[in-house]
Amino acid sequence: MPRAGLDGAVVVERAGELLDQRPGDSLSLAVVADSLGVRAPSLYKHVDGLPGLHRGLVLLAKGALADALRDAVVGRSGDDAVAALADAYRRWALTHPGQYPLTVRAPREGDADDLAVSERATSVVYTALGGYGIDGDDAVDATRFLRAALHGFVSLETSGAFALPVDLERSWRRAVQHVVAALAAW
Repeated sequence: MPRAGLDGAVVVERAGELLDQRPGDSLSLAVVADSLGVRAPSLYKHVDGLPGLHRGLVLLAKGALADALRDAVVGRSGDDAVAALADAYRRWALTHPGQYPLTVRAPREGDADDLAVSERATSVVYTALGGYGIDGDDAVDATRFLRAALHGFVSLETSGAFALPVDLERSWRRAVQHVVAALAAW
């Protein structure tokens, strides 16, 4: 009999918490099960093994990031929207260092859920870029530029690569200012 209150969403959410507590560590069903007070075979009632857990984590992380981006840009436009989006992106990645790497890959071919959750984030970015009149293929180019700039900074920051003595917040602010300026001139 399944433990009361335990379902696929609870299992995936707990796995996400564990990833964030120990970024870079491998995650096993046994570790997740132990943290939930059950035995590993019990999880197979809720997730399709380790591949199913990983897929659930990808969907959870991409969805949470998309929600954070959406919430940040609501009621904003132009420079303000892009700066808020950038800050939300960085804040989410720093808060979820184990889940963040799951958000950077393209949707898995043939996975409608992965495609849908990925498109949620993309649509937020396209909406923010729309404040500059950027659309169509230009929006794809601008989205790639924005994503590369944000991911590059966040990836280096989360890996501890920024050890120079200049204030990191100052560097972030300047990076965002230049990204905004580049998009405004797109």
